[in-house]
Amino acid sequence: MNNITALDNQTNAKRKFDIKEVRSDFPILNEKVHNQSLIYLDNGATSQKPQTVIDAIDNYYQHFNSNVHRGAHALSDKATELFENARVKVQNFIRANSREEIIWTRGTTESINLVAQTWGRENIGAGDEIIVTTLEHHSNIVPWQILCESVGARLLPVNIKTNGELDYEHFTQLLSAKTKLVAVGHISNALGVINPVEDMIKAAHQVGAKVLIDGAQAAPHLVIDVQQLDCDFYAFSGHKMFAPTGIGVLYGKRDLLDAMPPWHGGGEMIEKVSFSGTTFNKLPYKFEAGTPNIEGSIAMAAAIDYLEQFDRDGMTEYEMDLINYATEKAQSIPEMKIIGSDCNKTSVLSFIIEGCHSQDVGMILDQQGIAVRTGHHCAMPLMDALDLKGTIRASFSFYNTKQEVDKLFEALEKAKQFLM
Repeated sequence: MNNITALDNQTNAKRKFDIKEVRSDFPILNEKVHNQSLIYLDNGATSQKPQTVIDAIDNYYQHFNSNVHRGAHALSDKATELFENARVKVQNFIRANSREEIIWTRGTTESINLVAQTWGRENIGAGDEIIVTTLEHHSNIVPWQILCESVGARLLPVNIKTNGELDYEHFTQLLSAKTKLVAVGHISNALGVINPVEDMIKAAHQVGAKVLIDGAQAAPHLVIDVQQLDCDFYAFSGHKMFAPTGIGVLYGKRDLLDAMPPWHGGGEMIEKVSFSGTTFNKLPYKFEAGTPNIEGSIAMAAAIDYLEQFDRDGMTEYEMDLINYATEKAQSIPEMKIIGSDCNKTSVLSFIIEGCHSQDVGMILDQQGIAVRTGHHCAMPLMDALDLKGTIRASFSFYNTKQEVDKLFEALEKAKQFLM
């Protein structure tokens, strides 16, 4: 029985989603900011951590702190067991075919760079084309720019429509025999738009191109099945899905990973070293040079355990109800313009208030204990396409409430009166 089958055979009993209980799981939500109760609406930047994740890190350092795969003692054995069990947990979380397809990285950015500097340099050359979208985070643009400039390839961006939706017709027009890779975000970090990645993957494969999905924003909100998607690579970070910073994942189809050369050299990624040459370790270790982020991996497993105790579909419905509630309130304010009004989106409300500078609004909200992000959201080409310097972004999670949304809009009214 493989790991996925075992997971599917587990009991379907789930913890009831009770918002008061859920909020009590996150200690930081009890904090005061400027003598105001914290309202954390910057989940697109990073998520808060449940007590179980914090405890997992504490427990590791108190009881099992040791290096992995190296020691001839009980602590190392236990640390290795926890570390590798975490890899299997991630495999099951995204429905990968095998644990060997799960590579630990520092985050989405490093995962994308790993593919660019290994698979990319082996498979993309002069005259080839890489397609990205105008919606992308800089982390899914700059690595491909660097590669294209180095090998003489072209980087082609897909246009967007006025509502922030990807222009799928333009995407299909860009596809050709020259297309070697499509790199696309599952969800836009700046607008919350969910891209039609399944259709894009099928279309790309028809012309022989590989597809990398930036799943940083999708992992905390959607159920991911990489086999059903049939993507070639999928990258995401722990810190956006309730795990710590500094830990991320690259999924790749095994045949692709097997053919890719190592990126970093050092301990663990080798099989044998001599001055006449080095042979490299098997998957997944040939991409994991040096001592890994052991506690981060273990805490990521704890975050997955936390998420999967709930009905994920029910959590998604709760978040959609929250963003719909916020959107309706925003639409009732004449001076507020929602940026990215496509209905197929998740928990991001990106907007501007006419006559108000976004940074000024953000500072006034902060004085009232409300955390949002302002600016270009690491998506400058998108802001250029929208002819904006930036937006105000409120990004929600399942621990946010309609009462917090109400307080956000009360604070926005105060900001508007002060600034206009």
